[in-house]
Amino acid sequence: MKTSFLPGGTQGRAVAITGLGVVTTAGIGKDAFFDGLCRPAPEGTRIVTDFDPTPWFGPKDVRRVDRFAQMGVAAAEMALDDAGRPEVDPDRAGVIIGTGVGGLATLEEQILIHHEKGPRRVSPFLVPMMMGNAAAGNVSIRNGWRGPCETTVTACAAGTHSVGNAARLVATGRCDVVLAGGAESAATPVAMAGFGNMTALSGSGISRPFDSERDGFVMAEAAGVLLLEDLDRALARGAHIYAIVAGAASNADAHHITAPSPGGAGAAACMELALEDAGLDPSEVGHINAHGTSTPLNDAAEAEAINKVFGTPGPAVTSTKGVTGHALGAAGAIEAVALALTIDRGLIPPTAGHDHPDPDIHLDLVVGRPRAWEPGPALSNSFGFGGHNGTLVLLPYRD
Repeated sequence: MKTSFLPGGTQGRAVAITGLGVVTTAGIGKDAFFDGLCRPAPEGTRIVTDFDPTPWFGPKDVRRVDRFAQMGVAAAEMALDDAGRPEVDPDRAGVIIGTGVGGLATLEEQILIHHEKGPRRVSPFLVPMMMGNAAAGNVSIRNGWRGPCETTVTACAAGTHSVGNAARLVATGRCDVVLAGGAESAATPVAMAGFGNMTALSGSGISRPFDSERDGFVMAEAAGVLLLEDLDRALARGAHIYAIVAGAASNADAHHITAPSPGGAGAAACMELALEDAGLDPSEVGHINAHGTSTPLNDAAEAEAINKVFGTPGPAVTSTKGVTGHALGAAGAIEAVALALTIDRGLIPPTAGHDHPDPDIHLDLVVGRPRAWEPGPALSNSFGFGGHNGTLVLLPYRD
């Protein structure tokens, strides 16, 4: 089993994914989530109407924790349960949960209260509810984990960067286990107006990744958390291993605050860096969970980047955002969960909403129904406003 994960091929500890937790409109919990990815997509903003935070929070705490952090805590607790709640040294157990905007709903609500009722009526819990690190902090406090507790805020790449950064904490030996992922609940009136006025949102309310009629993304809320663990430790305790984190990369387009670099140059470079980190050739990759937001520019740039790195048509590609919508800073996290399950179950979910092939996009896109595959090396891509790019490389575990 290859254990190299550190930059430059330095030998480090292999990093196993042993627990998965997820909250999305496709489903809550790993099984419902994966089943939902293989079913027809809903339409409109993806609000998780059946999410109930009370299994994880008491009545007072529910009112004192923003919804994005509630979802992050729920996903983390599911991942811990799924992994069998391993015994840990709390000083060697970490948390990295990213977000794009944090507690925006609380901030908007309290601004209105300030305007209508005055400053004395602003909640004393405003700051701990709105701060972006609230999800990570709450998870750390609940479990007494005293290792690194951090929050990555790189727009729509935050979840992917969080998993990559967490994997390096395990690979370098700083941590034995890390809960890593992302959480977002930002479908607020002001945010929706802002995204809508910049023409980023779909006017039809349909997510159509790589489709010729794609007209923008569909806003979603979600959380996804993975338990990453030293492989030897996981094997010793008999844990189920969904996949191995073999590599990760992060770079920047340095081009434009919202638009991708021409021809997907930054995205292509990021995928190449991730493959180098994993010690893999592009020909070894069998599947890509694409960023695939359903926006005209980003889908075209990502497709061109994939062709540059892997040739035409390249590996089997899917965008699960056809079902989930775009959860901003949580997107890469729920897609990492999806990719781990794709490897574990030998089944690639289809790209929902793709009905009209784009003649300018040349990918082996999985559409219509799930596709069985022989699990092998696979990528998950995330690209965010600000020019942030992130790629993860996962492998099936084999003795």
